[in-house]
Amino acid sequence: MRYYSLLPLSAIIAFSLLTVLVSLGWIPPGEEILTQLQANLADSRSWLLLLIILAESIIYLGFYFPGQFFAVVIVVLSDPDFGDMLWLTLMMVSAATLGSCINYGLGRAWGDPACSGHQDYSLRNLLLAMLHTNALAFYMFAQGASRHPFKVVWLSGLINLPYYLLLIAGTALLSDEVMYVAETPEVLALFLTGWFLIALWLDIRKRAIPAPDS
Repeated sequence: MRYYSLLPLSAIIAFSLLTVLVSLGWIPPGEEILTQLQANLADSRSWLLLLIILAESIIYLGFYFPGQFFAVVIVVLSDPDFGDMLWLTLMMVSAATLGSCINYGLGRAWGDPACSGHQDYSLRNLLLAMLHTNALAFYMFAQGASRHPFKVVWLSGLINLPYYLLLIAGTALLSDEVMYVAETPEVLALFLTGWFLIALWLDIRKRAIPAPDS
């Protein structure tokens, strides 16, 4: 992308718009929709998890659905054994990987066709993006927009296997309130603001450095 700050700026606009629409009562809160899904699909736990994680993992849509929190709570409340945890983890990873494929494809469709795509991904940046589902969504969008190799999608899926297992186990040992902290609007707003300020600084720095003579 030409400007680093465009993507975080669009995220702030989308997040603010959704927050205003919910506060005005024009659309129901995402938690309310997920609660209804949980009641209607109580006997289809695996499909429910897949839908919830997929909804949160798609770019912009993830601001509306606190899917990771709901998914982990559903798993913990069902009191699964180790085999159940492995199966549910595979479902959650499959949903997250499908979401990454969608985000990568959207970025590729809306990105600059002039990008060569030869630059590879950064493992450090990928690991940082995987700290939160929304961060991973925008990271995959940027990878697609820059025509970076598609293998980063499969790598994120492999890393998500132990990540979701630890997430479920950690929430079971601690409490669901710990997981909920990461899904609150205040935390998301702080994350988006920090991301935008860093990207804006990178844009200013790039413009301040003169381009080399050809």
